[in-house]
Amino acid sequence: MKTIRASDIGSYLYCRRAWQYRLHGQESANQAEMAAGTALHAQHGRQVMAAGALRGLGFAALLAACVALTAFALIYFLSG
Repeated sequence: MKTIRASDIGSYLYCRRAWQYRLHGQESANQAEMAAGTALHAQHGRQVMAAGALRGLGFAALLAACVALTAFALIYFLSG
């Protein structure tokens, strides 16, 4: 018995004919477009990871600024 995966159900619901072609081993005629879409998704994934890293750096800079401000305030008010 063949295992049914969630991607198979999604493919079937999106286009029954394309699902049946793939089931019988027929390749899609638009391989170049699919490769371009895969490359676009990979680029988007890299951009999302870079944005997350930049956000983390921003939070780290904010935390460093808060620590520096607290240290400055403590030194300023305790010395004078």
